[in-house]
Amino acid sequence: MNKNQEKQLTLSKCLDSLMVFANSHLMMHHMNKLAIISAHSNASFFLYPKRSSNENVQAVNGDESHDGKYELFERMNEDVKTEIKDLVLNSVEVEFENDSLIAGALSMSLCYIHRMEKECPVGIKLSARVLVIKAADDNPAQYMNFMNSVFTAQKQNVVIDACILESDSGLLQQACDITGGMYLKIPQPAGLLQYLLWVYLPDPVSREKLNLPPRVQVDYRAACFCHRNLIDIGYVCSVCLSIFCNFSPICSTCQTTFKIMAPPKLAKKKSKKAAG
Repeated sequence: MNKNQEKQLTLSKCLDSLMVFANSHLMMHHMNKLAIISAHSNASFFLYPKRSSNENVQAVNGDESHDGKYELFERMNEDVKTEIKDLVLNSVEVEFENDSLIAGALSMSLCYIHRMEKECPVGIKLSARVLVIKAADDNPAQYMNFMNSVFTAQKQNVVIDACILESDSGLLQQACDITGGMYLKIPQPAGLLQYLLWVYLPDPVSREKLNLPPRVQVDYRAACFCHRNLIDIGYVCSVCLSIFCNFSPICSTCQTTFKIMAPPKLAKKKSKKAAG
């Protein structure tokens, strides 16, 4: 195996690193919970916990762990591997695009966090955060749905972290900056596990005491509503705040008609007779 092959990060290696990181998060405290959501090109669904699985942490009497494994870790690892296997097998005969439905997965995570907050006992406050591991490119068509989810996370005090494996993501840069999360593009994908444990495993309060990578400059360009392109300068509707790259007398979102201000008319020069 050459050096280039060693530096490549395959799906199996990424999944192994994710499993170790998930187990480490559960070991940090006995009250910690975990949910894993897959953002595919045509759908987003839960890998863990499964609807049919029992979320109770306590082991059933008489059940024996295999090879001395902790029951919670074994159940979580097997569920995620099974769901990933089904996802890959079902995607073989399906044509899909390179982008993923990250906005839908983020919305599902916020709904799950909201449900967990409702189920918390009285007097216990849930401190939730979302980690996005992304290798696909940004899709400007998801800008509105994605930003709505980001502002919802900010209102719910949910921190969004981003671990980027390929090209930089302007949308996730904005999400991390708005919610106070950590954005990092992994310089060496082969060391994914080390970055997960070093940067993303500590909670936001503990990160202030650690020497973490500096924050990146955020790309705050917005996507226009007409062509879904990221623009620096555009036209904003004064009613619904829709953004357009070209001027239009009617807003395509709220159908507001704008008054076009014509240039002022030049005053006619008075004739000499009228002046006399």
